[in-house]
Amino acid sequence: MWRKKLIEVKDIDVFYGNIQVLKKVSLSVEKGSIVALIGSNGAGKSTLTRAIVGLLRKKSGDVYFDSQRITLLPTADIIRLGISVVPEARRLFGPLSVIDNLRLGAYLRLRDGQGREVEKDLDAVCQLFPLLKTRSKQSANTLSGGEQQMLAIGRSLMMRPKAILMDEPSIGLAPLIVQEIFGVIKRLKEEENTILLIEQNARAALKVSDWAYVMELGRITLKGDAQTLLETDTVKRLYLGT
Repeated sequence: MWRKKLIEVKDIDVFYGNIQVLKKVSLSVEKGSIVALIGSNGAGKSTLTRAIVGLLRKKSGDVYFDSQRITLLPTADIIRLGISVVPEARRLFGPLSVIDNLRLGAYLRLRDGQGREVEKDLDAVCQLFPLLKTRSKQSANTLSGGEQQMLAIGRSLMMRPKAILMDEPSIGLAPLIVQEIFGVIKRLKEEENTILLIEQNARAALKVSDWAYVMELGRITLKGDAQTLLETDTVKRLYLGT
């Protein structure tokens, strides 16, 4: 079944000073799908996230979102178009409460007078993450790492985004919490959310994804159906420890 490409990255080059970090990187994410980007630490995965949302300037190449060229747009304008980010290390507003962090995810909607809908979405997020409801008045910086990751994902959902960029959602978490986080990602997939999932945990990422790319030293070296890549000898050897 044909699906619209919601995110398209075409041959982008990104430099840190004189050092080229991304080299002719191209990928796409279809609407309603989960696409995994796997690779070792330092491969350039998080750099790609920042480049997509305009936090890093591209020396060449283009990025499109929902058929609109966003290559040169400021980050704030890109976010307004409907991309939300679950950043590496969560980046929560630590002194603020859980509920305030969630409401900040819906800032643009609240400004546009969607208060009633935002409250409904708060209930939906708390159903997805019941712990957030019981800790709603706690400061975000008093939560455990797993709870903070739940809050970061919940905050991104409060925007009602067209697409979500998740950058290393399992990093630094205990195995049981990782399992819970990927259970939520699988549920989001069933609800036809569009997600670009950047992950070092290749096995977990490939299991929940439709399509996948492998990045090494700033280049895309493999791509294909996620379940097929899960059985590829190269992926098994380099990323699955088999």
